[in-house]
Formats: sequence, structure tokens, C-alpha cells
Amino acid sequence: MFDVNQWGKAELMFDKKMVWLEKTARRLMLLVGGVGLIVIYSGFFYLMFKGTDTSALPWYLLLSPWICIYFGLTQARQLAVILWFKQKLTRK
Repeated sequence: MFDVNQWGKAELMFDKKMVWLEKTARRLMLLVGGVGLIVIYSGFFYLMFKGTDTSALPWYLLLSPWICIYFGLTQARQLAVILWFKQKLTRK
């Protein structure tokens, strides 16, 4: 059987693993978003400057790297982004 102290240590170890997993997932989201931003936007600008019609590209293609970057940020930075957009989009 587990006694309370051993169970508390096991739970603390689980918490550390979850914090590590969350940090790793956030870093991965930032990495995927950054690479996606470079690849998608460079391809888009290449097609645009080449003279190829880009109207067939869906609008969410250009938005998707920013979503990955947003969810890769910490919760405090996500809130700061929301407040920044709210400040920019409201009329005074």
C-alpha cells in the first residue's frame, strides 16, 4: 500500500512531468508556427511576385502559422496579445 508521503511524492513527480510536457508542447507549437510562417509566406510572396494568381489559396492558409504561434505563447503573453488586438480594433 501507499502511504500518504509516498503518494504525495508520486503526485509531485507527475506534476513535474506535466509541466515538462506543457513546455515542450508550447516550444513545438512555436517552432511549427515559425517554420510554417517562413515556408507559407515565402511561397505566397513567390507566387505573388511571379505573377501567378493567388486567389485560389484559402485565407486560412496565411492565418494558420499565427494560430500555432499564439498557442505556443505563455498564458500571460496570450492575454497581452488579446488586449493589444482589443486596443487596436476598438474605436475611441
